Amino acid sequence: MYSTKIKIVVLIFSLFVCCKKSNEKSSRVATLPYYKEATFRPHWLTPGSDEEKSFHKIPSFSMTNQEGEFITNESLSSKIYIVDFFFTSCPGICPKMTDNMSLVQGYFKEDEEVMIVSFSVTPEKDSVQVLRDYANNKNIDSKKWYLLTGIRKEIYDLGRKAYFVEEDLGKTKSEEDFLHTENFVLIDSNRHIRGIYNGLNRNSVMQLIADIKTLKEE
Repeated sequence: MYSTKIKIVVLIFSLFVCCKKSNEKSSRVATLPYYKEATFRPHWLTPGSDEEKSFHKIPSFSMTNQEGEFITNESLSSKIYIVDFFFTSCPGICPKMTDNMSLVQGYFKEDEEVMIVSFSVTPEKDSVQVLRDYANNKNIDSKKWYLLTGIRKEIYDLGRKAYFVEEDLGKTKSEEDFLHTENFVLIDSNRHIRGIYNGLNRNSVMQLIADIKTLKEE
């Protein structure tokens, strides 16, 4: 009887492990593609090649995070990071995006190589104190996840011309046109774009986590 109970416990544990593994995604490719424009057409480059070195990179920027610290490209040097655009008073998609990004934070919480960067699209309202309060309410780790505020034009130019987060292809946008997107963008340690994901879709976020693991192995 005792032996039978042990066998049942072992069987349940084995099924749990198998189910957990089956829910984990893996990258669809051994090496992630590179992207350089809003259509997100993949380019397959050799890491370290001259073509890769001259490929589109995220330009320099300077913002302030929720702790009042200046954050630049140097702050993210040699880091893999995930980018999204949000605002703290958003009643729609932002809370869901933050919840899903928290999954990424949790998965890589102890991994110093991986960071998260969220740019506010209403920087005139999202002061350092407002961002700090938001971070505290959402259990955001300030050492892992930067909430950034700064000059509106710089943020919007980064979103549209560097990270290509909007889907309104072919439409000319001005700074006055509001930037609102559910996309998460994956950036490698050399500031190249390596993936785009729907931040509202749990499966897409799990694919992002898998792709980060692939990127770390390059």
